[in-house]
Amino acid sequence: MTNLDAVEGLDAVTRSLARRTPEQLAALLTRHAEPLARRPAPTELRGLAQALWSYETLHHLVLHLDHPRLQVLATTARISQERAARAAPGPAAPAPGADYQSLMAHRLSFAHLATEPVPPEDVYAALGAASPGAPRAAAETALRRLYDDGLAAPAGDGAIVVPPRVPQLLAAHDLGPFLADAPRPAPDDTAPAATVALTSPHDESRAAAATLAATADRLLAALATQPAALRKSGGLAVREIKRLAKAAGATEPHTRLLLDLALAADLIALTRSPSGITALPTGAYDDWLGRPPGARLAPLLAAWSGLWDIPTHTPFGETPTVLVRGHDRHAPALRHALLAALATVPLGAETPLPALPLPDLQEQEAGTGTPWDDLLRAADWHRPLAVRHQPMVHDRVAHTLHEAAFLGLVAHGTLTPLGRALLDDPRSLDEPLADLLPPLLEEAHFQADLTAVVPGRPAAALAGLLAAAADRESEGHAVTWRFTPQSVRRALDAGHRADTLLEDLTRASSTGTLPQPLCYLVQDAARSHGRMRVLPAACCIRSDDESLVEELAAHRALRDLQLRAIAPTVLVSSRPPAATLDALRAAGYAPALESDTGTTTVERLPAHRTKAPAPARNPHAPLALAHRLLGIPAQPQKAARAGDA
Repeated sequence: MTNLDAVEGLDAVTRSLARRTPEQLAALLTRHAEPLARRPAPTELRGLAQALWSYETLHHLVLHLDHPRLQVLATTARISQERAARAAPGPAAPAPGADYQSLMAHRLSFAHLATEPVPPEDVYAALGAASPGAPRAAAETALRRLYDDGLAAPAGDGAIVVPPRVPQLLAAHDLGPFLADAPRPAPDDTAPAATVALTSPHDESRAAAATLAATADRLLAALATQPAALRKSGGLAVREIKRLAKAAGATEPHTRLLLDLALAADLIALTRSPSGITALPTGAYDDWLGRPPGARLAPLLAAWSGLWDIPTHTPFGETPTVLVRGHDRHAPALRHALLAALATVPLGAETPLPALPLPDLQEQEAGTGTPWDDLLRAADWHRPLAVRHQPMVHDRVAHTLHEAAFLGLVAHGTLTPLGRALLDDPRSLDEPLADLLPPLLEEAHFQADLTAVVPGRPAAALAGLLAAAADRESEGHAVTWRFTPQSVRRALDAGHRADTLLEDLTRASSTGTLPQPLCYLVQDAARSHGRMRVLPAACCIRSDDESLVEELAAHRALRDLQLRAIAPTVLVSSRPPAATLDALRAAGYAPALESDTGTTTVERLPAHRTKAPAPARNPHAPLALAHRLLGIPAQPQKAARAGDA
């Protein structure tokens, strides 16, 4: 037995690739970008054919085949192997107890890698689709799509050639009878009629998207202020997850999900330092802050569609962690299958999401004819190898659907418009997201009770101004900040002056004026601010008010500072400047930090950044590579764009 047949198969797929236009070949390279990126870039078409038909690439690609394509591929491979075995049968199996050399010689000589071209009619007959009709049309469409994806190639006489490794990949899977159309999930007829939802999927998606945008904003802001340290064994510690979840106002599972999505979208990166590995925002985060709300969510949702993990799912009692490399290559195909199945569910079917954790997994696995099982059967048709052929399918599906609902992709048992857009093309979400999230607001309503209300999502400049001088009090459709003496002093500590702060707030007011109580609050805080100065000489406190210095020296709450008067207007503290400032403020005073030159030092919150791990992929690279592989010179304008990207 030789590899001549396999070589002829590579020749067939190479000729098939050579007949494509540069745009068609670029589309194939884009569809298979992830598995092909794990191999050296091909320099010729035959190298691309070998990469497509390698075991590693095929192992990834077959996960994303629907039932008709998988059936046509598996049936063609089985018939091809049977024909090859008849043409060149292998030796008889060794007798029981044969030595190692005999066993290996039998395996290497057996025709398990043989390929023979198969007439399409033989495949259609084996699938029960020999006669015209829906099954025949579905099989022909599936074969054309296999040709488009490079997973099969037509021989010179029209016969089908498939990769010789396919039987090894699919032999253990029972694909069942050939089904031309996907099963449609439907509610149980015996169940009581579902009530009509008060809100539409569009409204539910809008609310979820608004919550998601605000949560992601707070989470990344918390990371920018205080980077998260990873454990030596990898992943964030539980205490870090809890801290970030509190800062983001989200549950811990949703926090893990958003962190993994931000990492996949290059908004955060893992950076090694002498103290260990930390997670902090990249430079792309600053660009992200300047985008409209919808454009902020687009990279996160696109990252979810291709993430090799189900972040909210922690099987077998494992400790929840995050920011570790995912190894679940079936997760993207499972998501696609579930979204595709839900796309056929009409509004009003009201198939509820399963409660987490699942109440009785054994009963679920047995199957009881519920709408939940109907959904699994429909999803299995769209991606057979990623749904029922995987362990813990119900648990994985339940967590995936809950993630989709949190992201605004699923509502009322069906897909939202945003979910349909993600299913069609994860790279084209800007327009549907722009419809969901209104523009950012540049003004706030200032009220006499010392609150400021923004009836929507505030712009970055407005949010920064209000966060500097007020405390965020509530979230929802409207965001509320409250001004307090402590929050105004915080703004003065950060370098704001009373007059400029009032001017900035007035420009941000929807009425062009500020309530009188707010003006009084800022002016009162400014009068008391800086009456004392903290020197960084480990450390001194000075004030022109001698009675105030005497009061501080005798204050019981400041006893830990061990204050000593070295002049009528100067005290010495035994604690460093930061601790002295905290103690004075906790006692109700309003000190200001002063440098050794006598000027006031502006206190600012830290803002940490790191570099993204790698530049974004050039969108024109597949077309440029297609031109090189086909030997066709690229158009000047296309080459220029590829060079600029």
